[in-house]
Amino acid sequence: MGKVKIKKKETRIDMTAMSDVTVLLLTFFMLTSTFLQKEPVQVITPPSVSEEKVPIEKLVTILVTQNGDKPQIYMELTGTADSTLTTEDLREQALVRVGEKFGVQFTRQEVDAFRKQNAFGLPISKMKEWLALPIDERDKVLQQPGAGIPIKMNFDNQNLTEFQVWIQAIYAALQEAGAEEEMDSGKGIAIKADQTTPYSIVEVIMNNLQTIKMNKFTLMTALKTEEE
Repeated sequence: MGKVKIKKKETRIDMTAMSDVTVLLLTFFMLTSTFLQKEPVQVITPPSVSEEKVPIEKLVTILVTQNGDKPQIYMELTGTADSTLTTEDLREQALVRVGEKFGVQFTRQEVDAFRKQNAFGLPISKMKEWLALPIDERDKVLQQPGAGIPIKMNFDNQNLTEFQVWIQAIYAALQEAGAEEEMDSGKGIAIKADQTTPYSIVEVIMNNLQTIKMNKFTLMTALKTEEE
């Protein structure tokens, strides 16, 4: 008697639903993620045991490297997470205020270019020329040895440095929007210096801040590993 052959059925899993879920998740993460912004200089922060994190909004990051025996300074600005004072609005207001202080008037096109610029660090007198460049050319200028926001090693209370004027302009913009609490608490100003930068260079930054009554600020560090 012959055996009855059972017809084999094709084993197939419908992946359509899973593909739809994958696309939805990918879209969600793309829309909600904050991408790492390119910095004009590479700064490797010194290690420490502190686990306190800097805020993700209402933050002024001061990038510090060494140019000979002087600090070379750049800034990055972050506004509020909501629409009270967006990052782009904070950049615009700070630029306009500093320009007014030094008698430099910026066009709408120059302001719009600065609104989209992440880090900056040049004398205000060179800002118009710099903003006229393509973005990739601007990055190259910031990496040159002569770049950086001007700051004095020795100063008096009568003549503010450009660095101090920028800090005051940023604070005024945040204060006008009622969002100055982070800077008042010291969490809104973060000094990010390279681990090879001498303390005397960082001290110049701190002295400039304290002279304009910004007595609270944060020093950014990397978390120590067990080996360290």
